[in-house]
Amino acid sequence: MIRKAVIPAAGLGTRFLPATKSMPKEMLPIIDIPTIQYVVQEAVDSGIEDILIISGKGKRAIEDHFDRNFELEARLEEKEDQAWHTEMRRLADMANIHFVRQKEANGLGDAIYYARHHVGDEPFAVLLGDTIMDSVIPVTQQLMDTYEQYGGSVIAVEEVPNDKVNRYGIVGGTSLSDTIMELSTLIEKPALGTAPSNLAIAGRYILTPDIFQCIEQTPKGKGGEIQLTDSMLLLLRRENIYAHRIEGQRHDIGNKLDFLKTTVEFALKRKEFAEPFRKFLEEILAK
Repeated sequence: MIRKAVIPAAGLGTRFLPATKSMPKEMLPIIDIPTIQYVVQEAVDSGIEDILIISGKGKRAIEDHFDRNFELEARLEEKEDQAWHTEMRRLADMANIHFVRQKEANGLGDAIYYARHHVGDEPFAVLLGDTIMDSVIPVTQQLMDTYEQYGGSVIAVEEVPNDKVNRYGIVGGTSLSDTIMELSTLIEKPALGTAPSNLAIAGRYILTPDIFQCIEQTPKGKGGEIQLTDSMLLLLRRENIYAHRIEGQRHDIGNKLDFLKTTVEFALKRKEFAEPFRKFLEEILAK
């Protein structure tokens, strides 16, 4: 049973400067919903209500977003805007959210290590704070189901073009089914022609608590940071790890082009925007 989730959200967001100079990249909205709210909602939809967010300097807006705002709620009540009043209360009550600050930007592995006291000796979910999953069954729930079946750590993966494997952490191993692979290796951003597959790590994990000891033993890798992929390679020497090919679409909000694409896709799915926005796009393309 997975009861806790960890959401790393401590990155500096340099690819979105100048917007992220004073605003966390995880608060960049897809239309009117901050990216990290989609991530928290996925955890909640998967049945997890105990969530630890790993934040960093300048990330206070994330805490404020999930906190009560009594002045705003009172103003909405005065305006008899019951729908938004209810939504603001739901947002503040959607989960038990805790925060801890990563003191230095030492990589994803280091960020996860900050969760060790909160997690204790339980397996836990990890959801990257700048990645949105669009799926019928929440991707975290998909991984939880695989964990219950196989009993080891599980990594979400997706196929990527062979000429782009050097941008991702890549896994290799033995297929157990159309969606499950038992891993034999993980490589962070392999050189073209050396990757064991074209299955890239997709920003969702179920990890056993042994990962913390592995992080302690992980030297700094690419970029001078503690790479979670390197720590998981150490974990693989101790226990079986499985990859789950996700059913759904991953949206990486970590770069501007994908952010724009995601905004367009989500706008076309919103009833109030779909038709006029589609017409607008058609008019733009016609020019």
